[in-house]
Amino acid sequence: MPELIVKYSRLERVAHADELEHPIFREAFRLLEMDGRSVEIASMADLPAGTGLGSSGSFTTALLKALHTRKKDLVHPRELAEEACHIEIDVLKEEIGKQDQYISAYGGLTCFEFCPDGRVDARVLPIASQTLYTLEDNLLLFFTGYSRSASKVLQDQNQRSLRGDEEVERNLTELKDIARRTADALVDGDFGCFAELLNVQWEQKRRRSGISSNADINSWYRLGMENGALGGKLVGAGGGGFLMFYAEEKTRLRKAMLEAGLREVRFRFDFEGTKVVTVS
Repeated sequence: MPELIVKYSRLERVAHADELEHPIFREAFRLLEMDGRSVEIASMADLPAGTGLGSSGSFTTALLKALHTRKKDLVHPRELAEEACHIEIDVLKEEIGKQDQYISAYGGLTCFEFCPDGRVDARVLPIASQTLYTLEDNLLLFFTGYSRSASKVLQDQNQRSLRGDEEVERNLTELKDIARRTADALVDGDFGCFAELLNVQWEQKRRRSGISSNADINSWYRLGMENGALGGKLVGAGGGGFLMFYAEEKTRLRKAMLEAGLREVRFRFDFEGTKVVTVS
């Protein structure tokens, strides 16, 4: 009899998708009608969940890509992203946006415009190779040790926005302008402007929700700015996860963060998006 086997922090072995306890596995298997097929999937990650790096959206798009490949389906990044959004937002009712699923599916330094009708327009930014190299070299990520649910952090903001809270509406409108200016700064190779806009984004995030930060995170942010960082912010919804800094004096910044107990996680840009890697 065909079995569905999934391995993550635990092992599940079931006959039908409806029997799976892991919500994303269950809904992905349902969506792609995997009942009647023998499938075994193991999930592994380099970073813990709830750290603001879009792990849930990345996991969902990767799972869907794997299942489509198992069925010999060709799937466009937009379709992959929309399926992931459908599972997380429409079915599981997570109070999140679409940005994590879309950037996971597309990859690269891509500008997304989220329209009121639900449509998402994607545009790859025409950034010079030297600008990309400098940006990748000067961006640093430090783990705060705090993790959180993006849905819970965004719940208060979403509810205030739905009530027509003028302060939240004004903040989000300003955030759109900041995003466009950030994209322009990257295209122009203006790192000073880019770094300053990181600081502006961080202040906007703190004003949007009282649980976006805490005393420790505020202290580490100030420490980074006092030790060579030109700009910085907490990535993701806030409340924990990673501090990201743009710094040209990286040695001093790394030393200060290490002494404060924050672990750096090094990374490289990815320009392929969600993909299948075959090991022979």
